Amino acid sequence: MTPIPLIALAPLLLLVAALLFLARPGRRPGRLPLLAEAAALAALGLGLGGLAQLWFAGPMVLTLGDAPVVRLDAVSATMALLVAFVGWVVVRYSRRYLDGEAREGWFHALTLTTIAVVLALVQAASLPVLVASFVATGLVLRQLLLFYPDRAEARRAAAKFTRVWGAGDLALILAALLLWHSFGTVDIAALTTAASLPVLAQVAVGLLVLAAVLKTAAFPVHGWLTEVMEAPTPVSALLHAGIINSGGVLLITLAGLVQNSAGAMAALALIGGLTALFGALVMLTQSAVKTALAWSTVAQMGFMLLQCGLGLWALALLHIVAHSLYKAHAFLSSGGAIHAVNAIRKPGPVAVPGLAAVARSFGLALVLYAAVATGFTALVGEKSPQALALGAILIFGVSYLIAQGLADTAPGALTRRTVAASLGAALAYFGFQVVAQTVWGPSLPAAPIAGALEWALIVLAVLSFGLVAFAQSLFPLWAHHPATAGLRVHLANGLYLNALLDRLTGGFRTSPKS
Repeated sequence: MTPIPLIALAPLLLLVAALLFLARPGRRPGRLPLLAEAAALAALGLGLGGLAQLWFAGPMVLTLGDAPVVRLDAVSATMALLVAFVGWVVVRYSRRYLDGEAREGWFHALTLTTIAVVLALVQAASLPVLVASFVATGLVLRQLLLFYPDRAEARRAAAKFTRVWGAGDLALILAALLLWHSFGTVDIAALTTAASLPVLAQVAVGLLVLAAVLKTAAFPVHGWLTEVMEAPTPVSALLHAGIINSGGVLLITLAGLVQNSAGAMAALALIGGLTALFGALVMLTQSAVKTALAWSTVAQMGFMLLQCGLGLWALALLHIVAHSLYKAHAFLSSGGAIHAVNAIRKPGPVAVPGLAAVARSFGLALVLYAAVATGFTALVGEKSPQALALGAILIFGVSYLIAQGLADTAPGALTRRTVAASLGAALAYFGFQVVAQTVWGPSLPAAPIAGALEWALIVLAVLSFGLVAFAQSLFPLWAHHPATAGLRVHLANGLYLNALLDRLTGGFRTSPKS
């Protein structure tokens, strides 16, 4: 008899707890809200048990008859543990945040149900379970976004979310049907080992990419993600730290299938890179904390799609884990952000680097990165061009710090610290890359051998991110120019793409009961 993965029991446990809250959806007196936290903590315990089970017994699949339902492997165990941990943190925070709300019980029921269906999603072993989990996630999240139904902004955001998420569900359903027709199976393990793709399967992979783009709020359908701030803060944390990653989970789960399509990989790299650059630029112009965090999520999801498009699946999974933990903390602590910033001792005027200092900073950062890359290559083996290019993109981020350290008015201590930051970032990148490949690499396809198309995407990505980072470093020199002020206004409004999407989808037309 095949053993049951312990983490597979977590969704059932959470759904039972949610049903208890549905019996009394109003204000929960006394210590009864502890039930939600206890259920979430128990799910986390099952996640740890599943990890131990994987360590001692190896991968396994739970079946009903001949149909695979739940899988336990390195990828699913990691994601299930992450979902359970973030879910427990959010539920624990919600117990105090929602204390005294008229529909407190209803909120806990929805939150527990959301965690349950996302846990089912990340452990799905077949396409029907995966599709059903995505559909259920959208239905429950819509109710959370409408927790304050009297707010017009909440109704508009929920309506837009439903349209975009529903379109992703439709693309995913069509993809599942085409894959079943092409291969005669809905078993994810069998599909990901397919050696080649017939024509209909190629179309299906394109639909999978479309579904992932819609689920991750990538450009140009990012607008719904930046407008869901009318929901309670725990909902924002659950969405930005968990549910928004579902598109990446979809791609990683079917990585072996997606990587067989060069066109799909190229589309992911292009859309992901554009989304990352666009989201990062808009984020810098936002004054509200939660709105800036929302645009940060757009940028991070774009970067994750870029990683998938380059075939760096283990790094994409590491990105999801790191972003989830960071973003959950960022949203749940956003209420004290202003006080924290005001409490920081102001060091005085910031050194403004000139063109020569910026050029030296980028050159120095790349030299340090090349030295570290050479050292790691000698120790652990040759790195793929895609991984090296991604590291170069990341090192551009700290080049801005080095530029300030190399400014003429910068003290020597600042220069040393900024150079150390660049060296530390390079060491951390390759160190985490080794860890990610060791843990998840055997379960995921290796990066494809770089051909003409892959090299074109690599060069385009590195040049694009490098030019944007270089311009950002020089921004203080031309920040007061009238043209810059106008550009800032346009960027702060997301170049009005969201308004155009509203007109196309009827996002402005929402009824009180929508």
